[in-house]
Amino acid sequence: MKHLSTNSLSYLSRWLLCLACSMLFACNKYLDIVPDNVATLDHAFSNRLEAEKYLFTCYAYLPQDDHPDKNPAFSGGDEAWTYWPMTEDFFFLDPYNIARGNQNVAQPYMNYWDGYDGESLWQGIRACNIFLENINNVRDLQPYERDRWTAEATFLKAYFHWYLLRMYGPIPIADKNLPITASPEEVKVFRQPVDTVVNYIAGLIDAVAGNENSALPAKITSTTTELGRITRAAALAIKARVLVTAASPLFNGNNDFAGMKNKNGQPLFNPQYDATKWEKARVACKQAIDVAQAAGSKLYYFNPAVGTVDPATKVEMNIRNAVCEKWNSELIWGQTSGGTPAYWLQTYACPQLDPNVFNLNLKGKLAPPLKIAELFYTRNGVPVEEDRTWNYAARYQLRTATAKDTGIQEGYRTIGLHFEREPRFYADMAFDGSTWFMKNGNYNIQSKLEQHSGKKQSRLYSVTGYYTKKIVNWNLVYNNTSLEVEAYPWPIMRLGDLYLLYAEASNETGKPADALFYLNQLRARAGLASVEFSWSTYSTKPTKYSTQEGLREIIRQERTIEMAFEGSRFWDLRRWKTAPQVLNQPVFGWDILQSTYEDYNRRVFLYSPRFVAPRDYFWPIKENNIQINPNLVQNTGW
Repeated sequence: MKHLSTNSLSYLSRWLLCLACSMLFACNKYLDIVPDNVATLDHAFSNRLEAEKYLFTCYAYLPQDDHPDKNPAFSGGDEAWTYWPMTEDFFFLDPYNIARGNQNVAQPYMNYWDGYDGESLWQGIRACNIFLENINNVRDLQPYERDRWTAEATFLKAYFHWYLLRMYGPIPIADKNLPITASPEEVKVFRQPVDTVVNYIAGLIDAVAGNENSALPAKITSTTTELGRITRAAALAIKARVLVTAASPLFNGNNDFAGMKNKNGQPLFNPQYDATKWEKARVACKQAIDVAQAAGSKLYYFNPAVGTVDPATKVEMNIRNAVCEKWNSELIWGQTSGGTPAYWLQTYACPQLDPNVFNLNLKGKLAPPLKIAELFYTRNGVPVEEDRTWNYAARYQLRTATAKDTGIQEGYRTIGLHFEREPRFYADMAFDGSTWFMKNGNYNIQSKLEQHSGKKQSRLYSVTGYYTKKIVNWNLVYNNTSLEVEAYPWPIMRLGDLYLLYAEASNETGKPADALFYLNQLRARAGLASVEFSWSTYSTKPTKYSTQEGLREIIRQERTIEMAFEGSRFWDLRRWKTAPQVLNQPVFGWDILQSTYEDYNRRVFLYSPRFVAPRDYFWPIKENNIQINPNLVQNTGW
């Protein structure tokens, strides 16, 4: 594995200019649609087979959110850290530079506007438009197929706009490809106001999924050939996510960007708070839940053979396999791009488990900082700093585990923070002295200096002393020379995520009972009592859940825990506008260079990240794009 540089050319500039050129000589080659590289639209839509290839080309532009170096939400924030500098074991250094506060306007990191990993989302939008413009020319296509494929391409166009909106804020809308007769002034497009873009995205999704006559399938039935393609539930779930984001503080009632305007004076952000945005989001979330459940979606529960695992392990696997079990009942939309989805993510996350086996392919470097470990609840289902029965003051003091202590090796010494925590803590994270259940056995993590899971060389170790267990499939097996990783579709959306979005929207619209109902379903799956019981019984703030502000705080922490290491926190901190407070906190870990209990379990400072608000809420547009198209205004702070 080596450093692969990002595409240095500006795709949007090329896109804008190439739209004024003949379609015969497109700016970028088609993928898998034309034999012998003869790029003609006539051939691409000459028959059903070629048209279907073009549809799959549209899918191919989906960013690989399952890849640790292609999704900023894995290593671009504070949920995982790694050693630095890295000279191998990476594809791109971009996300790590973002996390370290090194984003820039000359050569932006993870630049999906112009092209990252060789492709641009504008290119994906253009491909969708070409498909939609030409699909009616296919002579041997059945009407129901034409309708479904049209709906899929329309959704993908909406999704690419959404991905850009989340990264860049206000963006141009590319509803149609410009004709070859377009004037230079027509090519120099403007960014559109955020509300306009949101309404456009939601409108596209409504057009193809908004009612029961949708051409999108309720579920995928041809599991050998169609898994990963869009269903109606998937489309509506993404619409729900878009509208929740649009209703959140970053986009709703935010004055930070009030001065951001187009060159013609058009404001790009509406600084006025609009409560109806939350109501629209709530309705969208409920519709998505209802459609998903009608299609058979339900929260995943691990169902092993009778007597093969103890109750605590069963709850742990409820949590882990909700993500890692292929095509499980909770998955609404899973990404299958790249051939072996989540392969690299698992190798980045998994440490050396077996003291008698060493495999160079297990990196174990995707390391959660200490503050992530502190976010999980106690076993009583409340925050560690609120639980009046849990010794918060002694959380860094050593204790010795007994047979009654879940998730810790009997007789091992570790800090109090690791004792009497909720099941999601032990399911999601591993640490020195923890256990790691796999299908072929139970492993002991021992990660002090020179121990099998710890640092032995300049790479292949956790810089914080923690490991991301949750995203490693329990079927992974290895020996000294080979590694078998069971790939699984990366959950772009699962039902638990949708429940949390609905709970958030319900609380913001004055419906706390609805919020608690869905929160409590997730807590029950994780082996916890209800919010009402846990807070009233154990918390120093027993009535916290009874106010909108208190329940908002609970929902946000519940979301952070339930969605940990799934790429949610990075974006949530931004939309909640809590990123400056959270992402400017120093990163701490344990003293992994030590070999004794006392020396290892000392808190060590690793880095002081830098999040500059409001600048870092959005990516910069590469500066030469602004020079080529003076109608594009730069994001605030850049």
